[in-house]
Amino acid sequence: MEKLQTAIEKARQKRQGTGPEKAPARQTPARRAAPGSATLDSLWESIPVCQPSDATLEKNRVVTLRAGKAATPFDILRTKILLQMRQNNWTRLAITSATPGSGKTTIACNLALGLGRQKDLRAMLFDLDLRRPHASKTLGLNNPHNLSDVLLGDVPFSEQAMRVGSNVILSLTNQAASDPTTILLGDETQARLDEIQDTYNPDLMIFDLPPVLVSDDTRAFLNNVDCALIVARANQTRYGQFDAAEHEIAEHTNVLGVVLNGSNVGGDDDMSYGGYGGYSYSE
Repeated sequence: MEKLQTAIEKARQKRQGTGPEKAPARQTPARRAAPGSATLDSLWESIPVCQPSDATLEKNRVVTLRAGKAATPFDILRTKILLQMRQNNWTRLAITSATPGSGKTTIACNLALGLGRQKDLRAMLFDLDLRRPHASKTLGLNNPHNLSDVLLGDVPFSEQAMRVGSNVILSLTNQAASDPTTILLGDETQARLDEIQDTYNPDLMIFDLPPVLVSDDTRAFLNNVDCALIVARANQTRYGQFDAAEHEIAEHTNVLGVVLNGSNVGGDDDMSYGGYGGYSYSE
């Protein structure tokens, strides 16, 4: 645990400029002017509405659909992420971990639904863990089409996406893709995401990515995001694993911070986040 905290502190120093140089910012393509508000509203309203069941959300520890004590730690995370990203004019956030079982998908889903309560914001969640998709199960939602179908150009985004409330769009994956790395590395994937961003003009795009140390999938995609949040699990993620993942991510994008999951530092369901401190959540 102490070694993991040391790794987090070293990463924080790097982020503040006292360590090795950060990864260069993602080159954002020139975008057309955002559509008028009426047109943009109609585009979002055209996405089919879905409603995750309360029982499924509770079972899978997704607690942010409504305000309350359980949602507060994620609300704090949401606010700090928004402030940091706005300060840097960033819109694309990757959420990943060193190894499986750290809770990254739970945090991604909670963050997305928590953003939905910010009615002045529009957010999107993309399940890009194409090898081991889990967000659809976490939210209890199903779709005949997968996100990979959109990225390969086989299905329009408007037919694959689902909407929760008025301002959160979900693009989920139900079945594992046969060649995820090729999809994530492809120019067509970058073009599709740029097109989605240009058309729907979201304030925040969240990408649930695979664990860094399991495959090349995350490495293949990180150049498409502005920053990444690393999820580590107390008493499971080892110092060497976190250190290797942090260095790998920092080579391709900016590391926004760390969520230290399951530390139970301040009691049940406690979180504490810093720019590179631990954001602790007992899962």
